[in-house]
Amino acid sequence: MNFSFESYQQLIVLSLGFAVICIAASRIAPLFQRVNLPIITGFLATGVLAGPYILDLVPKESSHQLNFINEIALAFIAFAAGSELYLRELRSRFKSIKWNTISQLVATFGFGGLSVFFLSDLIPFIADTDFSTRLSVSLLAGAIFVARSPTSAIAIINELRAKGPLTQTVLGVTVLTDFFVIILFAVAMSFAVSLSGGDHFNYISIIFLLVEISVSLGIGFLLGKVLNIVISFRIRRYVKSILIVALGYSVYIIKLYIQDISTGFMSHAFTIEPLIICIIASFYVANYTKNRPEFLSILDKTFPLIYAAFFTLTGASLSLYALMDASLIALLFFFIRLLSIMAGNYFGGVMAKDPWPQIHVGWMPYVTQAGVALGLTAVVSNEFPSFGPDFAAFIIAIVVINEIVGPPLFKYAITKAGENRNKGSFKFDGVRDAIIFGYESQSVSLARQLMNNGWQVQIVTRKKPKEIEVPDGIVLRHIEQVDLDTLKAMNADKSEAIVCLMSDRRNLEACELAYKHFGTPDMIVRLGDRSYYDKFLALGVRVVDPSTAIVSLLDHYVRSPQATSLLLGMQPGQDTRDLELQDQSLHGITLRDLRLPSDVLILSIHRGGQMIISHGFTRLRVGDVVTFVGSTESLDVMQLKFDNYSS
Repeated sequence: MNFSFESYQQLIVLSLGFAVICIAASRIAPLFQRVNLPIITGFLATGVLAGPYILDLVPKESSHQLNFINEIALAFIAFAAGSELYLRELRSRFKSIKWNTISQLVATFGFGGLSVFFLSDLIPFIADTDFSTRLSVSLLAGAIFVARSPTSAIAIINELRAKGPLTQTVLGVTVLTDFFVIILFAVAMSFAVSLSGGDHFNYISIIFLLVEISVSLGIGFLLGKVLNIVISFRIRRYVKSILIVALGYSVYIIKLYIQDISTGFMSHAFTIEPLIICIIASFYVANYTKNRPEFLSILDKTFPLIYAAFFTLTGASLSLYALMDASLIALLFFFIRLLSIMAGNYFGGVMAKDPWPQIHVGWMPYVTQAGVALGLTAVVSNEFPSFGPDFAAFIIAIVVINEIVGPPLFKYAITKAGENRNKGSFKFDGVRDAIIFGYESQSVSLARQLMNNGWQVQIVTRKKPKEIEVPDGIVLRHIEQVDLDTLKAMNADKSEAIVCLMSDRRNLEACELAYKHFGTPDMIVRLGDRSYYDKFLALGVRVVDPSTAIVSLLDHYVRSPQATSLLLGMQPGQDTRDLELQDQSLHGITLRDLRLPSDVLILSIHRGGQMIISHGFTRLRVGDVVTFVGSTESLDVMQLKFDNYSS
């Protein structure tokens, strides 16, 4: 009894100490991103630093005691992988996703596993082992080689705002591959466990394995039901997060319980597969319940805590000497895995009849590995004490290389395919000009009002010259279609504002081109169909909905008539104006020291696309957009003060 109490006491102290290390790791790891290294490299490096080979803050023998952290993280990784497999988003590119997934699974697992087996003499920790061990390592390594990184893929896609056939295919294949790799790994693991125990794998063993997987699938479905009930509770989100983590860990407890009971009346312990159970449960919640958005939100919020602990512990458990020994051989197998990915990509692309430009760069996004690969590596390390730690060092060395090389390749592929939709850079040329797409009475009235306020305006229309009457004093351009060359011809890259009064589809085309290639600061659209609203909003477009604009305007007139009249420029001699600071001599000056006309006030300051909370001690920076309100004459004075006429 005393031994049990002391063990629990030691575990609590060890867990608290490790929690402090994790807090430190969460501060250190982001520093690695500043030198273009993935954040997991920072967690791994912090773990190695705190491990038994350097600071010894996490002793070697404590890794086994803290194994429950690995199991919690593995369940969470499986939840995350299953939640990303959303069937509705895969249907549009199903043929391409199907063939690329099959070819990647077969090529990477087959070529990778065979390479490990036939080149095993070059791998130090299995060079002198028997046939069964070599085959076990080959199966396990081949399965882990298949693993991708949905998290990294989604992060890069969001960063580039990527959209297109390649992006859809890559995301679908990545998510689907990580779903199947867990099942593939479970099968490989069962083979490896049987081989390491000296058993001959016969048809009865295969039937037994199929029964274990079937039972795991059934338990996964039941766990999905329980997860759905938990998410439906009207309780705080952090409590739901704790319950979800606890449910994931409970699967491992149930696994041990079933193994202990089955060994009493069976020659072979009956084993359920926790990873399969968790991924099926998550897949059920994501696809067949209404709680998918909240489930994804909970996973997203809990993600940093779980991953910080998992990767840090993985680093602390890592054999530093084995990692150094494995570095060169890991580089060889990095290239072998790369070749297998390329082979699978070309075969899958040809079978799916994808365009050749897409096929040529289609292999690049699949290089990156992260959480799933390291999670499966941790399972092998714990299950096979004889070669597990060295195996982990070998795989982690490959994963780190993949994490360094993969993201730049991914970004290059997306850009080369023309699916990079990041906002372009805009440089103010000192002239305030606007382009209005669509010819009608409202566009002419808007053009005249802007011109009265000192703007240079051109109206663009697809109507034929004979169909319309050219308004006096307004530049009118006739175009055939809205494309990049047309926009460049009318100097859209120098226009501060683009106003779109065409159909929603053509408005969206114009805004996407301006956003991506020119970084136009202000884009305004008159909305026709509400289904386009979110698409415009994603581009930072200011949307005017005619169905609600009048009601909103009347509401503001009722509640604040003076302010509304002022902001709309209807007060005689009064106006509001956004001015961009260009004069270098005003850079760094505080608002309290800025000499303003007595009838001018500052309403807001936008910096880098974000509104900042300003006060008297706020310092202006070149590029700030400051909103002023005051008399027209005084605003003209501020216009001169902010403009840069030194050139």
